[in-house]
Order: sequence, then C-alpha cells, then structure tokens
Amino acid sequence: MIRSKPDEDDYWNSSKYRAFTFDDDDDEFSTLKESKRAVNNIRHLVDDDDDEDDVEKVSWSGERVGSISWSIKETASNVHVAGQDHGFPKINSTPLLPRQGSGYSLSSLFKGRPKSGSIQALSESFPDVPSRSFAPELRKPKAEYKDYSDWSPEETVRRMQRGKAYSLETFRSLKDKMLLLDEAVMANDGNVITAVLIYLKKSLSKEILSRELTSREIALRHYIHYLKEMEEQKSLVELLKSLGRTEDMALLQYKEHLNIKDEVRKKEYLKACIGLPFSPEDASHVQDHYTLLERQIIIEANDKQAENKVEVFKKHPRKASILNMPIITTLYYSCFYHYGEPEGTFSSPTNIRSTFKISEKQYFLTVLGARAKLKEWFDVDRLFTAKNWLGYTKKKSPVGFHRVVDILQKNNAPVQVLQEYVSLVEDTEQKISLAQKYKCHDIVIDAYKDLKDRQQLIIYQGKVERNSPEDRKIQDLLNNTQIRWKN
Repeated sequence: MIRSKPDEDDYWNSSKYRAFTFDDDDDEFSTLKESKRAVNNIRHLVDDDDDEDDVEKVSWSGERVGSISWSIKETASNVHVAGQDHGFPKINSTPLLPRQGSGYSLSSLFKGRPKSGSIQALSESFPDVPSRSFAPELRKPKAEYKDYSDWSPEETVRRMQRGKAYSLETFRSLKDKMLLLDEAVMANDGNVITAVLIYLKKSLSKEILSRELTSREIALRHYIHYLKEMEEQKSLVELLKSLGRTEDMALLQYKEHLNIKDEVRKKEYLKACIGLPFSPEDASHVQDHYTLLERQIIIEANDKQAENKVEVFKKHPRKASILNMPIITTLYYSCFYHYGEPEGTFSSPTNIRSTFKISEKQYFLTVLGARAKLKEWFDVDRLFTAKNWLGYTKKKSPVGFHRVVDILQKNNAPVQVLQEYVSLVEDTEQKISLAQKYKCHDIVIDAYKDLKDRQQLIIYQGKVERNSPEDRKIQDLLNNTQIRWKN
C-alpha cells in the first residue's frame, strides 16, 4: 500500500515514538537531569557518617536487605525458579505479614524525605500482628524447673521407675534416706531398690548400713545379692559377720577355694577353713574335702612315677589327673589301678571306703564297674561270694541281680558270665525277659519247664536254631511223658 505525502507525515507525527531533539525545554530530558541530581543526594537521607558500610539498604518492596524476611523471600524465589525446570514441588513464598507499601518511594527518595514516617512508622503500625521466630528455642533456665530438693521420696521413686531425671543427693539425713529405701521396697521394683542401696553404700558407714538393713529383710536380700554379683567378697563377709550370720560368712569364705588353681595352696587354704564356724554337717564336709585333696596329691605323685613301670598303667594309660576329682571318681580310680592293695595304703579302695564312710551299696557298684571294665571276671565273682556260719558259699548282692546283669552287659561280659547272674534274678518274668534279651537259652527253657508251660516252650523252640543243642533240649522235654504240662 502506497501512502501519499500528507498521510506519511501524519503517520510519523502520530507515532508514540518521537525523534531525539536537542531542545532545552524537552520535558523528558529535564526529568532525567532531575533524577540524576536526586540520586546524588541520597546520602543526605541517612546519618552524616561518610562510611558506606553504615548505609541501610532496602529492596524495592521496602524491606531491609539482609533481614530475616528478606532472606526468606530470596530463598523461596530462588527455589521456585530452580524448580520450574526440574519438576520440584512449588514452595509457598507468601510473606508472613501482609504486604504493605514501601516505606520509601522514588519521589520521596528524590525529594530527600521518607514516606509516611519511615520504616519505623511501618513497624509501629502493626503492633498486634504476630511474627514468626527463626532463632533456635533456648532451654528454660534452671530456676523455672522444680528444685530436686522439693521432691518427696514417693515422687523420686516414681521418677526412677519411669526413667526420668532424679537426684538422690538431696536425701542427706539418715531419716530421709531410710524413708527413701522404704518407699523403694514398697514399690516392689528391684532396680530401684538396688539403685537406692548403691547410694546408701556410698553415703553411709558400713556399721550404720548393716544396722539399718537388719530390720529390712527384703532390702538386705537385695544388698547381699548385689555384693555377690559384683564379687565384693570382703564387703559381703564383713556384712554377714556384723549381722551375726557366721555360718553364711564361713561358707562364703570356703567358696573362695574355687579361685585357687595351685593344689598345694588350695590344700592349705582348706586346712585354714576347718576352724571356721560351720554347722556340724558342713564342718564334716570341709574336713573330708581337705583330707581327700591331701590324699589325691599323694596318689598323683606316686602314680606319675609308676606309669612306665606297672603293667596296668601300660595297658590302660591314665586319661586325666585325679586331682580335684569327686570322692566316687577317686574310689573308681583306686579300684581300677590299685585294687587288692593293703588297707594301710592311701590308694587302697578299702582304705578310702573306711576313711570317707562310703556305703556298702555305693562301694559295691563302684568296684563292680571298675573290675568289669578291666574284664576281671574272677574279681567280679569274688565280689558276690559270701560264706554262711556253716562255711557254705552263696552268691549275695546288696543290689538286685538285674542291675548286676545290666552293668555286666554294658561292659561286654560273655554269655556264660551273664547267664550265671541272670539265673540269680528272683522274679521269674523278669528273669525270662532278661534271658531272652541276652540270648541265655538254657535259662528260658528251664523257666518254662518249671512253669510246665508247654505252649510257650513250643513257641520258643521256633526262635532257636534248628538242630542246635537248645532245640534238641526243648524236643526232649516235649517228648517227656513224665512231665505233667498245664496246657
């Protein structure tokens, strides 16, 4: 489209853009010069101090640069811009206070005075608006808490049970300490009782503490248990002695021998314990312990020298030392390696039996086990042989022969030996059961013959080998017409 000359002039004259002119009376140029002068006079709005660091800087919204609210807005704005490209959730950057007009305007800056009474006037115009504190919450001063000294024993024990802070140092008098202990006992909480007792142990003398615990049995048991667990043997002995519990004190001192490794020193310690105030029964045990260890030390020394000389030690080497072994183990050892020695020697089984008053049954079972282990069946047989007043011999045992059979079988006794002792079992049904279990056929056959039980004999014939001596014996009995069978 081609415009005419007049139209073109109108177009340029009507445009919102105008060409630059050098006229002095141009309004925009005048405004520019006025702005320049206003900027140069900004320093007059602040203090007379020439230091640039003291100038208070404000943002275009009227907020002081560097303030908490300004920092929050700047941070929220940066997060918002950064999150647009990465899909981060938007953060609400709405200020906590209602947005107000700036305390300064451009015109007021240019004219050299603040708008509506400066920033101080702005803060004073909102006295009731709450502001959010971003400083860490400080702990309340100690004066605001309830003083420990105000807590009663009941409240202190209750706090101890709940795991809250408490102090026992405020209970200083003996009366207060005992009230605290009684309250802990009434609470029936072992941990609280122990904690209070530990405090009393530190704050009271041993004499006063033991005197007060005498009338408080539950607390006393807890205290004794605590001393045992902490292995405070000296304190425990002193406590028991002060309470008059001499037997408990003696047993506690006797128990210390367990911590002594050297046998000679242990023997001397046991010898010193003999004079302690034990009960009659306990005193006898302590005496036997000392005598046994003394004898074991002698036997051990002699057997170490005989290990390479005596045949029984060569055929059956010792597996362990005899020191600190129980009395029955010592007797078994003596029956195994020193059977038949004269009674006057320390290692003689009969000497050990008489010294430590071992019962006949216990002695018999120990000797039977030891000699059967060595397969010394002649010694086993002599053990059961006894003579009556007429000089006749018979088999006699302080235990049932069924137990004898079990011991012999565990030591792999031959059938001939087992059969001899199975036949001595008094109960017929038990005898037949043992005979069948250990293949003692003759005993089973004779038992059914005595019972005149033909049917059981026929059934048992099917269990023995064909044409064996046992099979022929059963057949002869079945063909015997003189036997009057009951079935």
